[in-house]
Amino acid sequence: MSDGNVIDMNERERKPVSWKRFTTIGFFLLGLVIILVILFQSLFVVKEGEFKVVRQFGQIVNIVDEPGLSYKIPFIQSVTTLPKYQMTYDVNEAEINTKDKKRILIDNYAVWKIENPKQMITNAQTLEKAEARMEEFVYSVVRTELGQLEYEEIINDEKSERGSLNDRITEKVNELLKKDEYGIVVTDVRMKRTDLPEENEMSVYTRMISERESTAQDYLSKGDAAKRRIVAETDREVKEMISTAEADANVIRAEGEAQAAKLYNESFSKDKDFYELYRTLESYKRTIDGETVIFLPSDSPYARFLMGNFE
Repeated sequence: MSDGNVIDMNERERKPVSWKRFTTIGFFLLGLVIILVILFQSLFVVKEGEFKVVRQFGQIVNIVDEPGLSYKIPFIQSVTTLPKYQMTYDVNEAEINTKDKKRILIDNYAVWKIENPKQMITNAQTLEKAEARMEEFVYSVVRTELGQLEYEEIINDEKSERGSLNDRITEKVNELLKKDEYGIVVTDVRMKRTDLPEENEMSVYTRMISERESTAQDYLSKGDAAKRRIVAETDREVKEMISTAEADANVIRAEGEAQAAKLYNESFSKDKDFYELYRTLESYKRTIDGETVIFLPSDSPYARFLMGNFE
């Protein structure tokens, strides 16, 4: 054989060996991919604040609520997620009748969470349907509870029982949910606002204004009556005080005059001439002023004293 023919035969012998090696590597990689796919299909992550529901042919076989890595049978079992945290649902506005036949609009919201995912899925199927049933119960209980209250008890803060009312509504809604095994629990039901229907607002506002004006007038009347009573009592007390003071002054004055008279008598009894002189001078003070004209005999004691003759 020539050298060229030897080379061709060697190349033909090497080619089948390379193809077998490539095929082996391909199968290995394919198997590895399949294993990885199966592995990824088997594992799933459970996060904080969520339930993982494992189903097999539509039936619930497991519910995982602990955070971490979990597994399922690949291609046979599927996983869905439900929230584990509390959620807020805004209940649709509704119109109800109070005990005194008044119509009002109420707007509520509910704070709720899933307590038993299996019951919730079995009886409510979806979150939306669970919220719809909860809304029906909230409306029914609120209508019943407010229907037992007067309109003034609901809107008047001073008479309001709303604090205990919210607790009663929450308790009764949970009783209904538990009875039908919906697997959810309401943690709080609150009324955001209570309004009147448009056609009733003006008449109620007018009545409220009239009541406030009547109350204000009553306060003014009571204030005027109290003022008159206080003024009368004060006037009476002032008159009593003045009368008492005048009586006391008269007593003191009489005592002073008596004491002065006593002193005068004691003093004048010691000197009769001085007493006559003093009495005469006192009479001058009472009877004589700048326009007084007196006609007296020249030998009158009165004239004598005026002329300065004291002998």
